Amino acid sequence: MLEADVAIIGAGAAGLSLAHRLSRPAPGPRCLSVVLLDAPPGPLRPPRRTWCFWEAGRGRYDAAVTASWRRLRVHPPTGRPIEDDISPLRYKMIRSQDYEFLIARDLARDTGVRRVEATVESVEGRQEGAVIHARAADGQARSVRARWVFDSRPAGSLPAARTTLLQHFRGWFVRTGRPVFDPARADLMDFRTPQPAEGLSFGYVLPTGARQALVEYTEFSPSVLSTEAYDAALDHYTGAVLGLKDLEIVGTETGVIPMTDARFPRQTAPSVFRIGAAGGATRPSTGYTFAAVQRQTAAVAAALRQGRRPVPPPPHSARSRAMDAVLLHALDSGLVDGPAFFSGLFARVPMNRLLRFLDGGTRPYEDLGIGLRTPVLPMLRAAAEVPRLPRRPFPDL
Repeated sequence: MLEADVAIIGAGAAGLSLAHRLSRPAPGPRCLSVVLLDAPPGPLRPPRRTWCFWEAGRGRYDAAVTASWRRLRVHPPTGRPIEDDISPLRYKMIRSQDYEFLIARDLARDTGVRRVEATVESVEGRQEGAVIHARAADGQARSVRARWVFDSRPAGSLPAARTTLLQHFRGWFVRTGRPVFDPARADLMDFRTPQPAEGLSFGYVLPTGARQALVEYTEFSPSVLSTEAYDAALDHYTGAVLGLKDLEIVGTETGVIPMTDARFPRQTAPSVFRIGAAGGATRPSTGYTFAAVQRQTAAVAAALRQGRRPVPPPPHSARSRAMDAVLLHALDSGLVDGPAFFSGLFARVPMNRLLRFLDGGTRPYEDLGIGLRTPVLPMLRAAAEVPRLPRRPFPDL
């Protein structure tokens, strides 16, 4: 049986981020032994994906950034696009394989972090710690005893919620025969897509060069589509809306992100905690997760190094979660029109302020100012209805 101070289950964004933060020396660090349990190649491994976030100046993971943009654009269903400079922020894109390579390189230099490839079968809470029971790809049983366990695996089912929408998407990594993209600006939301009967849809374009980009079709709605339906939507978006020709698809990505006002438990046993999306890191109103994962894992690592109880902090404030619950209900109930709501918000509020708001970095008076630039009466009605909504379970993803 392996023994460690800290065991981390799952090597996605949250698991790798926490392992990376614990591997680096800090002022007055406590020497912590870490075991990172990663599932063998197969369906339990996180699929390759793209993460986007924004920050000012140089960042911890800039070496893995594929591209970044200072100018963002939003296209309403009709009319002129809305464009803004988000300085001093930059909107950054990281592909998971580049992030994994960067972290793996750094972890390989640290003798305090040991990676174990095995499928976790159970986590047994014990006095002053926990024991993880796992099985390697060859069938051999593996066990790890740790003082603290952090589980970053996706939850098998969502907690009961008043409102749950799915943000589901498919993207094409494309290459064109001639330069058609502007690498200096990204299209954040393009509502010139046909809208579904329930929810909303939009496209977005993240150029990585004059001839290369990630083009995605996204819906906020109750259920996912077939691969054929996503590809038909992307074919329409790239051809009829963007007017792209001589298009070569060099890669794809697909994903589903729950947008929910459910309460995610961050502790499952005295020494066992959830981090990442399973610990509530996903922002309910947008689906963005990466930046909150960094805040959460930084706080956990600091607590461990200082000898404090490392309970992961709430990734988003109570005020942010309350506002998100109102917006989710307004969208789900049809009290507001999604494309008009978001287009109007971007037209009336500087993008830099909106991005700070989405990261929970605005003050109450700024939040009030943003709220006054939404459809006030429908949003007040949604706010009055939310407390009376029952919490219901959502079918397994």
